[in-house]
Amino acid sequence: MTSFDERDRHGEPIDRRAAIQRVTALLGGVALVGGDALLSSCAAPRSRALSSVDAGDAMFSAADIAFLDEIADTILPETDTPGAKAAETGAYMALTVRDVYSPENQQVFLAGMRQLEEECVREHGVGFMDATPAQRLALLERLDREQKAYMDARAAARRGEPSPVPGVTADSPPHYFRLMKELALVGYFTSEIGYTQAMRYVEPPGRYDPCVPYEPGERIWAPHA
Repeated sequence: MTSFDERDRHGEPIDRRAAIQRVTALLGGVALVGGDALLSSCAAPRSRALSSVDAGDAMFSAADIAFLDEIADTILPETDTPGAKAAETGAYMALTVRDVYSPENQQVFLAGMRQLEEECVREHGVGFMDATPAQRLALLERLDREQKAYMDARAAARRGEPSPVPGVTADSPPHYFRLMKELALVGYFTSEIGYTQAMRYVEPPGRYDPCVPYEPGERIWAPHA
């Protein structure tokens, strides 16, 4: 599992397929829950702005977008590069849930937003938007551990093995925080900020260098479509 303060520099806005493959690696090599749907969306028209979910949307309100921005920014905070909120990752998350997710996963995600808020109130006495950065991080780290155990148990059940988590079966829906984490990572690393600032980017055609020296900790080079 990748901790939230480890800013692995992956993704790009043109070749979402490559970004999804890299986010899969960030999540421990396990296929994204919404992977097939996210890949199919690569061929969808890109003319509609992400801001189209901000006003008058039946599924997500402006307050919901702000809520998702704060969740994503806790997962991918500002360091030497802008964080997920600056990349408007919340709008990406909402648009993807609305236009790409199945109705079943939409319900999991929406119910998960309410549950996350309830968990924050129960754990810290305040809602997520009013919680301190430390409180937010502690909550999301706990939820991340829970989703990992839950998804591992579901995978075991699907392999025909005994589920280590009571009540989790092969037919159990994905954990809501797994969906949130996936979309936060994909949304950030396919954004312009994630691609051109969190990674090193040279506009094509550029020069072809088949082997470039790399030192641990350096930003990786952004690939091209």
